[in-house]
Amino acid sequence: MDVYLYADETGNLDYGGAGKQGASPYFGFGTATFAGDHGAALMRGLRLRAHVSSKGIRLARGFHAVDDSAETREEVFPLIAELEPRIDTTFLAKAQAYPKVRAKGQIYLYLMAWYLHLKEVALRVAKPADSLYVIAGTFGTKKRRAEAETALHEVCDQIDRNIQLCVWEASSSWGLQVADYALWATHRHLTGRSCHWYDRDIKPLEKTKFLPWGQDPGAASGNV
Repeated sequence: MDVYLYADETGNLDYGGAGKQGASPYFGFGTATFAGDHGAALMRGLRLRAHVSSKGIRLARGFHAVDDSAETREEVFPLIAELEPRIDTTFLAKAQAYPKVRAKGQIYLYLMAWYLHLKEVALRVAKPADSLYVIAGTFGTKKRRAEAETALHEVCDQIDRNIQLCVWEASSSWGLQVADYALWATHRHLTGRSCHWYDRDIKPLEKTKFLPWGQDPGAASGNV
């Protein structure tokens, strides 16, 4: 069987980010997994994008939860719930990182989050004989993108599955936009911010929410 795992990341990689604009207490990954042929699901995403665009809303780069309006989110989340992908998330509480981890730099945090997530999820969603297509979104500057892609490959090579890695712009893939939306809602819930979409649409699809370093002591938290 072919299994498609779409992966997105959340948070910044700056350990000293407390109080900074755009800082986040967590860095993490979220994945939306579709088993087998899911062309109909991809077509539903395309139709929704065309429908929302017909209202005069610019979606030149597709859906992006943090930037989209509440009205647009109210269209996207119910569709994700209807499509029923498997959702898994992993969050690293940066304040809890050991000094030796911090000393290895920011890209090591990216690599570690990806490793801790994929080593568990890959074995749960794919059997040894399956082809597991891991589709990860790009991010950051050209240099950071290259470093991140190297980290993605390094981790995939350590997992005992037949993994084919694809690194794509999120704007090119409805699957990546599904992962983005699910991760955004879960992150809001984890940090105690209101998000009725999480409870209504994402939580029923959530198979794992992994916090290997525990919860951030300085951040308000939802129930995990």
